[in-house]
Amino acid sequence: MTCKSIVAAVAALCASVTAASAADPATVARGKYLVTIASCHDCHTPGYFLGKPDMARYLGGSDVGFELPGLGVFLGPNLTPDEATGLAKWTDAQVIAALQKGERPDGRMLAPIMPYHAFANFTPQDVQAIVAFLRSVPPVQHKVAGPFGPTQTPDVFVMMVVPPGTPPSPPPPSK
Repeated sequence: MTCKSIVAAVAALCASVTAASAADPATVARGKYLVTIASCHDCHTPGYFLGKPDMARYLGGSDVGFELPGLGVFLGPNLTPDEATGLAKWTDAQVIAALQKGERPDGRMLAPIMPYHAFANFTPQDVQAIVAFLRSVPPVQHKVAGPFGPTQTPDVFVMMVVPPGTPPSPPPPSK
């Protein structure tokens, strides 16, 4: 085999791998539809909870946390395929486990504000479509703050979830 034929074979192999990994446009469209109706952008797009969603950083991770009494403050993470701050290093199976079981690759459970119990009802085809769509969105480099434990002071805007009959936490002392 000549050097020229080896280069051609490698190029053909790379092209076939790239073509095989490209998701079907109908699958990506289905994933986009599901992500939209599930309102994933609410918790995972910066500015959304402040009334000014930054669509240039769509699904790039929230800048507002949810305080859950006794548990701490949690922010919706970056769902884009960014290498450093997003889901690029997660396998499809890991994304699906987070989506449907609330399990992170590191073994930690997601905050209970994440509706993984509801998302467990998605069909296997639906979760594959969601993964395909998430892999298709432009990567956004955005390291999300937190999580913050119940004794930590968050440095982000926080929305508090207060169960009935529970007095809200007093505001932190002014500096």
